[in-house]
Amino acid sequence: MRRGSLHMKLVLIMVLLIVSLMTVVGAFLINSVVGFYLKDFYTQINQAFSAETSLLRDLQTETEGEENGAQHIKSILDAYAGSLGVDGRNRNYYILDMEGNYLAGSDDAGGAALDYKPNLLNTMRTGQPSSQSDVAADYMDAAIPIQRGEESYIIYILDNRETVENLNSELFSLIVEALAFGLVISVLLSFLLSRTVVAPIRRLTAGAERVAAGDFSRKIEVNSQDEIGVLTDTFNGMAGQLQDTIQQVENERNKLDTLFLHMTDGVVAFSRSGAVIHANPAAGEMLCRTIGPDSDYTGLFGDVAPLERVLELEQPNYLQGEREVGGRFLELLLTPFDRESQGGVLVVIHDVTTLRRTEEMRREFVANVSHELRTPLTNIRSYAETLADSAGDMPPKMQADFLKVILNESDRMTHIVQDLLTLSRLDAGQTELKLLPFPFGRAVSDVYNAVLLEAQRHNHALSLELEPGLPEILADRERIIQVMMNVVSNAIKYTPDGGTIVISAGRTGEKVWMQVDDNGIGIPDPADRARIFERFYRVDKARSRESGGTGLGLSIAKELVDRHQGTLELVDRPGPGLSLRMTLPIGGPRHE
Repeated sequence: MRRGSLHMKLVLIMVLLIVSLMTVVGAFLINSVVGFYLKDFYTQINQAFSAETSLLRDLQTETEGEENGAQHIKSILDAYAGSLGVDGRNRNYYILDMEGNYLAGSDDAGGAALDYKPNLLNTMRTGQPSSQSDVAADYMDAAIPIQRGEESYIIYILDNRETVENLNSELFSLIVEALAFGLVISVLLSFLLSRTVVAPIRRLTAGAERVAAGDFSRKIEVNSQDEIGVLTDTFNGMAGQLQDTIQQVENERNKLDTLFLHMTDGVVAFSRSGAVIHANPAAGEMLCRTIGPDSDYTGLFGDVAPLERVLELEQPNYLQGEREVGGRFLELLLTPFDRESQGGVLVVIHDVTTLRRTEEMRREFVANVSHELRTPLTNIRSYAETLADSAGDMPPKMQADFLKVILNESDRMTHIVQDLLTLSRLDAGQTELKLLPFPFGRAVSDVYNAVLLEAQRHNHALSLELEPGLPEILADRERIIQVMMNVVSNAIKYTPDGGTIVISAGRTGEKVWMQVDDNGIGIPDPADRARIFERFYRVDKARSRESGGTGLGLSIAKELVDRHQGTLELVDRPGPGLSLRMTLPIGGPRHE
């Protein structure tokens, strides 16, 4: 029904056009016929009774011995009936005296019941001819006064316009027939016109529906160069442009969705009412809660800043807040978006845990290094000033002891500086591995022999357990020895005097390993165990300072082992103490 509406409009327009045209033509024809007969009637009467005609002279000339003038007039009018158009049926004449009494005529019955018309009354009153026409009247008449001798008469000619009415009826029938024929033609033409006009519009409608459904594969065929053809061609161009635009928008949306989905920062968008519009997985993970349709701004970030306050901000201004969730430090940035379209609030969540911990470790590092360097410098200065002040008065043995202390403190400072330089080179990527084959078992034995005296000095029971047949490995021997020494030295340092330390080594597949077990103080707190390899981190800060540690040894060792594509890790074990295990590939690191 909706598709046929234009067709029905065309049919109605054609029908109304034909009806209007036939109505105007019919009215014009009928009025023209009436006007023609009126004009012809009065022209005929005026010409017949003009002064130049013999009829008027005959009517006015009285015969000798005439007794009944009305009868003589009747005889004359009967003779001129043809020129007057008198037929005794539709048009008649009546002879009246000046008082309007009927005397004679062509219709005695009508004369006896004659209705006095305006023209007749006017002539009776004025004695002058009267032939005023009235288109709306159903008759035509004329009154002519005649002076015959001493008598005055009125010749009244009356036409009932039956001839006009009959002709109009015929015209009306003809017009109705023409109208019916015209309506049939208009309906046929409307169908043809609708096929010509509506069919392309239907194709356009179908094409628009396909485009609205997302189907841009087919173009609408252009069959003409008229306005509809131009419209169709324009629509095809618009559809192609729309397809390109949608494709570009879709690509950009996919990029944004991928970025939004996989970005490490959390993002949550809220409407102006505070309802959640969108949230990426990182936001829920950072906040340690599920963000769904039931979540709102007040429940998530209402404690940071009220929603109304954020909406009042002018871009690029924003509010900043912090929150600690699940041991992580989160930085919150709150800003409004799309104010012109009502928009809402966007909250971006940054995980600044690493930054905060790095800052904390750096502060601790500066404090530790300052303390570690200040202590030996103070000792060196004190002993040097004492030697300078007591030169020549101090016993040689005491001088030697003072110099030994100065040398030990210098070595301690040198060790700290070397650790800092090593760390700096690792960060800058300036440390290159000197890969050479060497016996892994011999290297472990050398480390054991190097620390044996130090372990005995602390009354530790230090033992070595090597699997037979340990192979050569491709590695930087100096760096691996540095790692081994660091791990074993930590075991000796953090194990109370009289402890037990076991150095073991072996092979598993294409890898070799070395493990150091002690029964010392260990690391009971899981949080500390997870951070043992972080730079600048120390479990027992007071004990580390007493033993001269800076918190860099294990982080440097871990970095060196990682460079060899090996592992350095804590091994879970029952009872007190600590177990550290180093694993290295026999064939050395692989360069991809």
